[in-house]
Amino acid sequence: QVQLVESGGGLVQAGGSLRLSCVASGLTFSLYRMGWFRQAPGKEREFVGSISRSGVMTYYADSVKGRFTISRDNAKNTVYLQMDSLKPEDAAVYYCAASNDPRTYWSGSYYSDRVRYDYWGQGTQVTVSS
Repeated sequence: QVQLVESGGGLVQAGGSLRLSCVASGLTFSLYRMGWFRQAPGKEREFVGSISRSGVMTYYADSVKGRFTISRDNAKNTVYLQMDSLKPEDAAVYYCAASNDPRTYWSGSYYSDRVRYDYWGQGTQVTVSS
């Protein structure tokens, strides 16, 4: 049974930082591309960033580029989202997702689409006060 469990959310002031973690189990983590998405109340779930299997390649939404950093530790089956310079508009439930898409090459934009992902976590709330 595949499980993705996010943690690290909370309340932070604008300009502050948070680090989200997502621990995966029930899958061979190193074979999965990973993504982070977020959903604010009344809005659709939107792409935040993605990372290749090795962790060498990353891709970000324009709204977070330069402020957020995705990384992974395949030995710990964990993907991280470091969020700096947080803004009130970053407040949302953040979800990690795992993709077992069979393509052999990395395409950041390809993995910005929710449909590429096979498994999702339950989400962690991030609140940013102004």
